[in-house]
Amino acid sequence: MSAASAPAVPISVLLVDDHAVVRQGYGRLLARDPAMQVVAEAASAHEAMECERRCQPDVVVLDIALPGVSGIETARRLIARRNAVRILMFSMYQDAIYASRAFEAGALGYLSKSSAPELLVEAVRAVAAGRRYVSPDVAQAMALSGTGGGGVVASLSSREHEILRLLTSGYELAEIGARLGVSSKTVANHQSVIKNKLGATSALQLILVARQLGIN
Repeated sequence: MSAASAPAVPISVLLVDDHAVVRQGYGRLLARDPAMQVVAEAASAHEAMECERRCQPDVVVLDIALPGVSGIETARRLIARRNAVRILMFSMYQDAIYASRAFEAGALGYLSKSSAPELLVEAVRAVAAGRRYVSPDVAQAMALSGTGGGGVVASLSSREHEILRLLTSGYELAEIGARLGVSSKTVANHQSVIKNKLGATSALQLILVARQLGIN
């Protein structure tokens, strides 16, 4: 067989979501396309890091709402370790701020879980080819927000946003530091900056404000 007629190598995909049933659904959907191959699945940031290191997939389809370390922080770590990896965030969040943070972390695509099923295949193809992809509903939210985040929440850095999310989830400073690989003092310093930015005067008020802003 000549090189010209040789079959194309399928796009290898790592699926990361903490719900096994959801992963299976994604897997069946992608398996319908002969140009794609799901090479591994992971339920957490730690598993995602291990699977990506072992399989080195072309595309990682990554949920934001993972237990502990979020998908956004996981994306940042994956790209820091292997710049060639391409990340497609696939999330229940349609808010512009989450898409903005995902792109800041290095993701190439952002697809909401409310999108039509065929858009997942379209998004994986686009990201594998090195093209940015945003699902229509999220693109609209980003356009309406003007800057892709808007308001006071957009003033938070990606790291501050991640720390705030963990704080609202009930994690202590030491636990957050351990998860992010920094000292509890560093987390406390970030917390002070976040309180100033959001106009909160206490840790409790900070959490209440964050929840009002939809950060959880």
